[in-house]
Amino acid sequence: MLEMFSDFMQATGFYHLNISELAMLVIACILLYLGIVKKYEPLLLVPIGFGALLINLPLSDLMAEPKMAEGIIGGLLHYISLGVDLGIYPPLIFLGVGAMTDFGPLIANPITLLLGAAAQFGIFATFLGALLLGFTPQEAGSIGIIGGADGPTAIFLSNLLAPEILGSVAIAAYSYMALVPLIQPPIMKLLTTNKERNVEMEQLRLVSKREKILFPIIVTILSGLLIPEALPLIGMLMLGNLFRESGVTDRLSKASQNELNNIVVIFLGLSVGAKATAEYFLTIDTLTIILLGLGAFALGTAMGVIMGKIMYKLSGGKINPLIGSAGVSAIPMAARGSQKVGKESNPNNYLLMHAMGPNVAGVIGSAIAAGILLSILG
Repeated sequence: MLEMFSDFMQATGFYHLNISELAMLVIACILLYLGIVKKYEPLLLVPIGFGALLINLPLSDLMAEPKMAEGIIGGLLHYISLGVDLGIYPPLIFLGVGAMTDFGPLIANPITLLLGAAAQFGIFATFLGALLLGFTPQEAGSIGIIGGADGPTAIFLSNLLAPEILGSVAIAAYSYMALVPLIQPPIMKLLTTNKERNVEMEQLRLVSKREKILFPIIVTILSGLLIPEALPLIGMLMLGNLFRESGVTDRLSKASQNELNNIVVIFLGLSVGAKATAEYFLTIDTLTIILLGLGAFALGTAMGVIMGKIMYKLSGGKINPLIGSAGVSAIPMAARGSQKVGKESNPNNYLLMHAMGPNVAGVIGSAIAAGILLSILG
């Protein structure tokens, strides 16, 4: 009887659970806590946290590769993760983002492209910093892209340049997207005066339907000719927006925004979590990556605000510098952050639509930055 009990215990995960896996299970539960209790981007952190939970349970074999000759068909998460490995999920997320986003504020005030461009400074500065710390150029590029606060772009680039650090990069990128309301406001307040935060911007002009239809087509052509490597992301983003604005593809627009986007978010989150194994995640390099990513995001936010201050001066005080913080591509969280801080200083401030211009520019900018890094390092 004792021998049977001993055999049973040795067949359980409790017997094989080690300290590293236990630590990863704790980290997975923290991610679930942040998503469920604190409500920090639950649509992202809940599937990521649960994926990390599943993959770090001993004997699960959920990422086992198929060996048909031996009758092994492979683990569930192995097949789900193929969408990341093959570069399918990130562009499909961009399709949904494009279908959900109104590009009108950017078209109405195209000068806000400069704010989105300035916020990408954190990507390239961190790329250089990671190189100095001994990371390979490919790893440095993957780490730098965290500064864009764009999870799909970070996954897309890391999978092509440095798949060995994909889990760390993806979790860092999505964590900082979720923590935008905590990270950005102190930086915004530090770099602006109360007078600047109080600026009330004029209402944006009405953008015509023709402009909204032509915009995604023109951007796709220019991006495809200038930086072909960015086309999978930019192309899907613009296709989703064309579904939204054309007026003849409502069903496709709604499917891109809802059913397709929700399914891909689930699969992408599980895939990212499945990359967070103890073997790769609990290392000094991972901690360094997370800290560098935080620096990249903070620097991108700061440069966006600084560019906003420059535009405030050049416009004679007509542009509120707070909208520069939305130049990172965490859409629409960063734009909401600009609105919230502006509202705290001046209850009559309505910056959300103004901030959506640089926010859209940031999405485009981070994809272009990824294309540039890929063309140089790929």
